[in-house]
Amino acid sequence: VEEAQSSADIEPRRARLRLRVPETVGRYVVHFGHESREMIGFAGHILVSSLGLLRHPSRIRPKAIVRQFELVGVSALGIVGLMSFLIGIVIAQQGAAQLEQFGAEIYTINLTGRLSLRELGVLMTAIMVAGRSGSSFAAQLGTMKLTEEVDAMRTIGVSPMEALVLPRVIAAVVMMPLLGFYSAVLAIIGGAGIADVTTINIPFNTFLARIQEVVPLYDVWVGLIKAPVFGMIIGLTGCYQGMQVKGNSEEVGLRTTMAVVQAIFLVIVLDAFFAVFFT
Repeated sequence: VEEAQSSADIEPRRARLRLRVPETVGRYVVHFGHESREMIGFAGHILVSSLGLLRHPSRIRPKAIVRQFELVGVSALGIVGLMSFLIGIVIAQQGAAQLEQFGAEIYTINLTGRLSLRELGVLMTAIMVAGRSGSSFAAQLGTMKLTEEVDAMRTIGVSPMEALVLPRVIAAVVMMPLLGFYSAVLAIIGGAGIADVTTINIPFNTFLARIQEVVPLYDVWVGLIKAPVFGMIIGLTGCYQGMQVKGNSEEVGLRTTMAVVQAIFLVIVLDAFFAVFFT
């Protein structure tokens, strides 16, 4: 009995539910505010470093940037292309199944073309790049922080921001429009392929020719304008979370997960904003 009383005295009683809920919500709000402030500061640091490189072009590391181009863009062509091709098939098949009820299956071309070039091509590519490259940024930089390589770079006079962060951010910003357009084209090809072999009976060449007529150039520009913004968000969140790693190896996994979740969340929020803004 005495042991039970002593253990009860050591462990504080759990607060009631009506007190725990506001406390938890408040803790998350404070944490969100702190993270937002730190991320804005990190973005400002990136901007200052970019201006410093423009003033001193000799400090630019072209090999590091080209290497990140390869990792972010070229290496992602296969998975992004396959994903976009299959999404185009799904859009065309499901859209035609609904439009066929009204005898309007010809508008499957409009649906597939505009949706791929304006929305889904860039959005799905951003989600894929966030999961693939954003997590890679966080894991690489986090491991370097943990092994004190970042501190060693500062010691010898090399800016980690210029050597590690900027090449990754530049690669994400530059490669996202290219990957987004590539994704949209393959989605249209997938839709044209399924339209030719199913009951829609729209020939492949006719599908592609009609795309040029029914999809305005405005939709293409909307997708291309959104893509670099999404790339900036992915590069910023991945590098920021990686540079926040400290303590132990468990922190690397935690920050990598946070980088992917934050990037995808911000990309979807911004896409909703762009959808309203460009309507």
